[in-house]
Amino acid sequence: PTPVIRWIKEGGELPANRTFFENFKKTLKIIDVSEADSGNYKCIARNTLGSTHHVISVTVKAAPYWITAPRNLVLSPGEDGTLICRANGNPKPSISWLANAVPI
Repeated sequence: PTPVIRWIKEGGELPANRTFFENFKKTLKIIDVSEADSGNYKCIARNTLGSTHHVISVTVKAAPYWITAPRNLVLSPGEDGTLICRANGNPKPSISWLANAVPI
């Protein structure tokens, strides 16, 4: 008999309100993907004769983005100042500091 298809996310739940099934549940569609959607998704097919499954690994890549955007700093001679650069992405971006286009 035609199997019943079920999808699960290992170690979590399918993204709420962003998960849709197509083609008689043979296709799992996730809209507005985020890094939290990375993980292993399991497709399970079951009928009266048994079941089988397959695990699909999903990795979400992300260009660098600001966690906290840098702000301009105005200082007088002799004052101390702190510059903060907080960025993330996947893969994790490297951060470089330059003063007047020269690495410091």
